[in-house]
Amino acid sequence: MNSPNWKRLKQFGIDLFKNFTEDEVTSLSAQMAYFFLLSLFPLLIFLVTLVGYFPFDAASLISDLSGYIPGEAMSLIESNLEQVVNASGGGLLSVGIIGTLWSASNGINAVMRSLNKAYDVEENRSFLVGRLIAILLLVSMLILILVALLLPIFGRAIGVYIFSFFGASETFIDVWNMLRWVISSSIFFVVFLYLYRLAPNAKVYIKDTLYGALFATLGFQLASFGFSFYVNNFGNYTATYGSLGGIIIMMFWFYITGIVVITGGEINALTAKYRGRSSQKNRKNHQRKPKSDDSSKEKKSDSSAKKKPNQTALIKRDKQELTEVNQLNKDKDIN
Repeated sequence: MNSPNWKRLKQFGIDLFKNFTEDEVTSLSAQMAYFFLLSLFPLLIFLVTLVGYFPFDAASLISDLSGYIPGEAMSLIESNLEQVVNASGGGLLSVGIIGTLWSASNGINAVMRSLNKAYDVEENRSFLVGRLIAILLLVSMLILILVALLLPIFGRAIGVYIFSFFGASETFIDVWNMLRWVISSSIFFVVFLYLYRLAPNAKVYIKDTLYGALFATLGFQLASFGFSFYVNNFGNYTATYGSLGGIIIMMFWFYITGIVVITGGEINALTAKYRGRSSQKNRKNHQRKPKSDDSSKEKKSDSSAKKKPNQTALIKRDKQELTEVNQLNKDKDIN
């Protein structure tokens, strides 16, 4: 237990908790939950409309999302989403794509600001550039999520077709039911890896984002399933909050997700620091240290300069006393 690796891991945990409190992760997560709520319906509208261009059913997409989102929140999303999609006639993607993406990118923009704080860097990219990066990240992540949702369906169909020649289609289905979660988790891992690499306004290496992406992937899955289990079995929010119960659940789920995502970024930033790769702001802070040395030298020179007048005064006094003694001796000789 006293090995160097254990001590290093313990110190890492202490530093992570310190950064967690200093960077106000819980407050940033609350901000992210608010922006995620504002971005949710534009994001889902874009996603469901985008599904129309793929051989994929929107009902299946909503069914897959229900595995991650708590039941009461999912029913609120599903009812409102059906109304919007039916009223739009499927033209949202072609007509309002820019406005929809702009609104949906607010959540990613909040993530970018939070990760900048984790890396101790300021956002010096222009507003337009930052927003374009957020939109590109959003579209790329949506495509990866669509792939994660498409793979279990088409992968199963292809696998059953191939293994039917060997008479092992039922065995493949049993194995596939276990592998589909591994595949979806792997896709989410790539999404978080991509997000942590490009979102911060700092030079981030891929190998420094592995631990944070792994933490975010596992944390997101566990938090989603755990919170869904609690809400569906123990928490009766509808009885307490009435029709607002779904919104309360959704906000709290976004809040937990925000904590997981930002903590993953804090892990990556601390990993880079431990490996000797500091951010731009950290390098500036390190460059400020010699200034304090210069100021101390100036203080020393000032103090030495103050001491010099005292030394010259002593020399003058000694000379004056010496001349007085010589004058007395001369007077004695004359007498």
